Amino acid sequence: MPGFLLDLDGTLYNGDRPIPYAAEFISWLRERGYPYLYVTNNSSRSPEQVASHLAATGIDASPSEVLTSSQASAMYMKDAGLDRGSVMCIGETGLREALTEAGFRLVGEEEAEHGVAAVVQGIDRTFSYEKLLKAVRYIRAGAQYVLTNPDHLLPWNGELTPGAGSIAASIERASEKPPVIIGKPSPIIMRYAVAKLGLPPQEIWAVGDNMNTDIRGGADANCRTALVLTGLANESNVEEQIAKAGVRPELVCRHLMELAERLG
Repeated sequence: MPGFLLDLDGTLYNGDRPIPYAAEFISWLRERGYPYLYVTNNSSRSPEQVASHLAATGIDASPSEVLTSSQASAMYMKDAGLDRGSVMCIGETGLREALTEAGFRLVGEEEAEHGVAAVVQGIDRTFSYEKLLKAVRYIRAGAQYVLTNPDHLLPWNGELTPGAGSIAASIERASEKPPVIIGKPSPIIMRYAVAKLGLPPQEIWAVGDNMNTDIRGGADANCRTALVLTGLANESNVEEQIAKAGVRPELVCRHLMELAERLG
């Protein structure tokens, strides 16, 4: 029985807009009893918020079916023993909630600037020079730098907007220390996702619209891969996207129900 690791933005929806055939594909998975997990590099939303957003686009979802880059970051930091000290969080609700639920103590603005075990950073639409200054200071003093996801650009309602990777570029340049990257295509989030699904990687399809994150991450994790042409990759740029990524998906489909048809 195959399992599925499903990307969200550009695969099931584009911003606030549902993508055609996405809800039908989820119904197809459920009818056949195929296990699946929504795996997203979006660090700004909690699993509950992701499930609510999916519901708003016509897809019934449970928070237990979601793995975010924020959750995977908290898992990694726990496994690495970074909960022994306080943590600076540069991010939004999803990241803060994932860290506090995992038991991390977050640095407050008034707190002394020492004893910080890690700086963890995701998308932060209130990012400022002050946050950059503090993050760089902590990292240069020895704090581990953890990046939820490397996406430089995010599709949102037909526009590309700066992502967590764009913020990370400034922190990395000033701190002179590269981050540990958690989100796709990193093997870290893929390892947690495969373990949560409970199937051998060779039986799992990694499905998404982004060659550099979804498809490369799936291929590096030894999963089967399917590219859908509903987001960053589309019918006009697909060959260029594949050539740039240097990896070829096993299947290329115009939309998710074409994938269902090809898998039978």
